[in-house]
Amino acid sequence: MEALLGTSLGVFVGLTVILIGGAAIMTGRALADGWKPPLQVVFACFGLALADRFLVYALFEGDLLSLSGFVIDFVVITAMALVAHRLTVVHKMVAQYPWRYERESLWTWREKSGQS
Repeated sequence: MEALLGTSLGVFVGLTVILIGGAAIMTGRALADGWKPPLQVVFACFGLALADRFLVYALFEGDLLSLSGFVIDFVVITAMALVAHRLTVVHKMVAQYPWRYERESLWTWREKSGQS
């Protein structure tokens, strides 16, 4: 597992999932608040994954150039940010336009019946 992640499982969970993942969630929310598209979330998460890989290397003597570690970090960070982005967009659509939209599920909204 350590060879795949480029670091220990504890460092992955503590640094990547909790610390950088929290930053990714805040990034997803912030970009959704500005009505930015999900593609910008992906680009922002690329920078977060680079920072994460550097911190793993600098603080915990992990592999800086671990391609598999970087890809796993990037996928986890991006998934967390995209979930936060989508939930925020759904909340904003329903809260800002209550006369037009209603929540259909946690992930989607729909037009209220009688609207065209």
